[in-house]
Amino acid sequence: MGFGLFVPEFRSAFGMSTSAVGFVASLGFLGFFTGLLIAQRLLTRRGPGSPVVSGLAAATVGLGTVALAPNLPVLALGVFLATSSAGLAWTPFNDAIHRKVRFEDRPSALSMVSTGTGVGIALAGLVALAGVVGDLSWRSGWAFFAAASAVALLVNWHVFRGVGKVHSAGPDEGWRDLVHAAALPLLAVGFVYGTTSAIYISFAADHMVTVGGVPGVPVAATPALVFICYGLFGLAGLLTGRVRGMIGLPMLLRLVMLAGACSVALVAIAPDTWAGLILSAGWQGVYVMMTSAVLAFWSERVFPSLPSLSFTVALLAAALGGVVGPAVAGVVSDARGAEAMLLGTAALPALAALLLRDRHVWERPPEDAPPTAT
Repeated sequence: MGFGLFVPEFRSAFGMSTSAVGFVASLGFLGFFTGLLIAQRLLTRRGPGSPVVSGLAAATVGLGTVALAPNLPVLALGVFLATSSAGLAWTPFNDAIHRKVRFEDRPSALSMVSTGTGVGIALAGLVALAGVVGDLSWRSGWAFFAAASAVALLVNWHVFRGVGKVHSAGPDEGWRDLVHAAALPLLAVGFVYGTTSAIYISFAADHMVTVGGVPGVPVAATPALVFICYGLFGLAGLLTGRVRGMIGLPMLLRLVMLAGACSVALVAIAPDTWAGLILSAGWQGVYVMMTSAVLAFWSERVFPSLPSLSFTVALLAAALGGVVGPAVAGVVSDARGAEAMLLGTAALPALAALLLRDRHVWERPPEDAPPTAT
């Protein structure tokens, strides 16, 4: 997230083209992809504490590397390490919720874990805004991020010391069990979600800066405003479980996909207006946080005996979209222009919403679900 927040500064400091921005962002999501694979092995062999603490260690080192980066290759290495932390630390909590939280409370708990990201994004935006107001270097913001990560590392290392190993099927057996036609819609939605969100994170704020920002504030403050709105509106993800209970999972998925499409389209159509900025960033926050929560409890319902592994597979599809999306988008933007690239990106979630059918959202009855009346 922080890479996209500071892309204008990185362009200036390292002479990055739009294609270079896309490739560095894709490298970061490759770190996320790699972290997911490592986390699953560590979770099975050592318990949830190992991948979580390893992820926070990677975050601390990666964020610190970016803060000190003298050139583009070192910057890319720092982004890779920092982004791998999300892959390492996220899915173990999904497994813990499955083991420790009652069936009826899981959607809300899973939504809380996913939506916590929104708080971090809003705080990162405030740090960037403080840097603009205080005329501080972007390196100061990244040094703060690294320090915050170090604190989180110490706290989680202390908390997880007494958490035991997960008792589940071996990795090879679990992967084979996931080969099922019911997983295809889940993976497709994950890929679209990952592609769209990665492109937005990488290019939206930078494009708004390029066209001059919004009236009444310094242009340099534009990315901070985008990410503050993104994070605050993303807190709506806390309501994902409740909304799903009211309108059903298929309709919820259609609505969040449409929100993602409108969000990206607005960056192309109205990037220099307050309405465009707020609605675009806000809808993207809702799209990302609600979809990530949906992937968590949807994957658990499709494969209730493999909650962590099935969520890992869904996130691997999203990470693959993150690897492919920014790299392709950067090349397309240089060749055809940012507006064409953004509108093409918006078409992906819009198409997903149109093609999604109720039968695609298939669920197995969870083993510990309350019995239904007959």
